[in-house]
Amino acid sequence: MNSQEKADVPAERPPDEPPRSRFKRHRKKLISAFVIVMHCLGFLTSIRAIMETRTSQGAVAWVISLNTIPYVAVPAYWVFGQTKFSGYEVLRRKNILANSDTGRATARVLEEEGMLVEPETDHGRRQARLLESLAKLPITRFNEAELLIDGEATFDAIFEGIASAEDYILVQFYIVRDDGLGRKLKQSLIDKARQGVRVYMLYDELGSSSLPDAYLEDLRREKVLIYPFNTTQGKGNRFRLNFRNHRKIVVVDGRVAYVGGHNVGDEYLGKDPALSPWRDTHVAVRGPVVQFVQVSFCEDWLWAVGSTPGWRAGESHELNWRPEKAPQGDVLALCLPTGPADELETCTLFFLDAINVAKERIWIVSPYFVPDEQLMSALQLAALRGVDVRVLIPERSDNCLVYFSAFSYLEEAEKSGVKIYKHQPGFLHQKVMLIDDESAAIGTANFDNRSMRLNFEVTMLLVDRDFARQVEAMLEEDFSNSLAASAAEYTEASLPFRLAVRVARLLAPVQ
Repeated sequence: MNSQEKADVPAERPPDEPPRSRFKRHRKKLISAFVIVMHCLGFLTSIRAIMETRTSQGAVAWVISLNTIPYVAVPAYWVFGQTKFSGYEVLRRKNILANSDTGRATARVLEEEGMLVEPETDHGRRQARLLESLAKLPITRFNEAELLIDGEATFDAIFEGIASAEDYILVQFYIVRDDGLGRKLKQSLIDKARQGVRVYMLYDELGSSSLPDAYLEDLRREKVLIYPFNTTQGKGNRFRLNFRNHRKIVVVDGRVAYVGGHNVGDEYLGKDPALSPWRDTHVAVRGPVVQFVQVSFCEDWLWAVGSTPGWRAGESHELNWRPEKAPQGDVLALCLPTGPADELETCTLFFLDAINVAKERIWIVSPYFVPDEQLMSALQLAALRGVDVRVLIPERSDNCLVYFSAFSYLEEAEKSGVKIYKHQPGFLHQKVMLIDDESAAIGTANFDNRSMRLNFEVTMLLVDRDFARQVEAMLEEDFSNSLAASAAEYTEASLPFRLAVRVARLLAPVQ
C-alpha cells in the first residue's frame, strides 16, 4: 500500500467510554465544583459574620466553622446566624407620647395627675434617665403589683381578668397548646367575643408549632383576631428562623396587665410528670404602666398584621390610652420591651446596670444561665465588692447545651464569691431578679444569649419595698428547696464530661 492509499484509510476510533465511567467522571466534576462553590460562599459569608455578629465570640465561632465545614455552616448561618431584625417598626422610636394626638393626651394626663417619677437626688435622676432611655418609655408611679406564684395563681388571675373585660382583651404568648389549659383559654376568649368584647391575640409560630389549624379556626369563626408573629415575613426574611417572640402578655381594657414566665400549656400547671412540679412566676400590674405594656403589644401587632389596634385617635377600635392611678399602692414601675430590632442591646444593658447598681444584694433566677463575658465579669465584680450575688438555676434542664454550659461557670463563680444554687424539685422556669431591698424585675427574659440578642422579650421593673419583700420571701422558699453548686462538679468530673462542657460553652454565642 502506497502512502496515498494509507492516507485514504480512515483513522481508527477510540472505543466508546462506558456509561459508568462517564458518570463517575461527571460526578467528580460536580463534587469538585460544589466544594469550590461552598468554600467560596463560606469565605464570603464569614466576612458578613465578622461585620454583623454582635459578639466577638460568636464571630470567631462562625468564621472558623464557615471556612472549615461550609457545607453545614453556610446554610446554618443563614438560618441561625443573623442577629439583626430589620423591618420591625418600634413605635417608641417615634416618640409616640409627643407625635400623636393619643400620645399627647396620655402624656398630659400623666403630667397633670403627677404619675411621672421625679427623683430627688442626682443619682436617682441619672438612673431614671438611663432606664427611660433604654425603654424609651417613662417610669410611672401610683401602680399596683400583685405577685403571682406558679400556674394556678397566675391563670386564675388571668381568667378572672378576662371574665371582667368590657371592651377589649390583648393576648400574647410564645407557646399556646391545644390541651386542657389551651382549650380553657380558647373558650374564655370565645365567650367574651360573643359578648361583643374585642379580642386580639398573637402567638409565636415556632413556639406554638404544634397548635392545630382547628384551634385557630374556632377562634376566628367567633371573630377573635388571632395571628402568628411571623418573623419570616417580608422580602429577604424567608430564612430568618432564629428569632422568636418570647413575650407573654395579657391586657384587659387598658386597666390590668399580666406579664411573666408562664405560657399556655398543661405543664405550666404542673401536669407534666417529667417536669412537675413546675416553678414559675407572673405579675399582675394596675395603674399607668399598663398603657406601656399595651405599647409593646401594639408594636408586635403592627409587625404581624401591618396595622396597630386603636393607636390613632378616632379609630373605630380605639384602645384605652388614658392612664389611671391604681386603687391601691404607689409602686414605681417601668415596662421594658427588648428585642433584636433595638438599636442597642437593650436587654444586656439592663442586666448590666442592675448588677452594677446593686449595693447589698442581687439575686437572679433563670432556667437558662449562659451569660457572656461582660455579664459574668459584672457578677464577679459585684461579689468582690461585697454584694450578695446569688444565681438560682434548675437542677434539671430541658436544653442539653444550656445544661452543660452552666457547669463551665462554677469555677469562676466560686473564685469570686458568686453563689450558684440548683433548684431540686421539678423544673424551674421563672425569670426574676431582686436588687437590694426595694427593686424587683419579673418578665420573660432569660440570662442567656438568646434573650439578650435574639428574642423579643418584656420585663417589668417594680420599685417598692413591700413588693420586694414579697419577692424576697418567695425566693427564700426557692433557695430552701435548692442545693449550692460546687466548682468540683466540673473540675473533678471526667475528661469527656469537661470537654462536653467546654464545647457547649463555645457554642453558647451561636445557639
